[in-house]
Amino acid sequence: MIIILLRVAVDRKFAMENKTSQLTVLIDPRKKRMFLELCAAQDLNASQVVRQLIREYIIEHSTGRELPEWLLHAADKKITRTRS
Repeated sequence: MIIILLRVAVDRKFAMENKTSQLTVLIDPRKKRMFLELCAAQDLNASQVVRQLIREYIIEHSTGRELPEWLLHAADKKITRTRS
């Protein structure tokens, strides 16, 4: 029983990111169209790609800040899919 409780505690440290906040970005419609086409070609949706870009940006530019493990863990699981 104790082993199970410890496992749950460890798993929560790497729980999925809380995806409840929105970010609105105004971009040129041509860029949006190209972006969506490229995402679709890799079998990804725009949200997945933007979340990955934000994670990478935070990690790259957070000099001197301690980053939470959930962020580093999510960044380790890079999204790289392509259609077969």
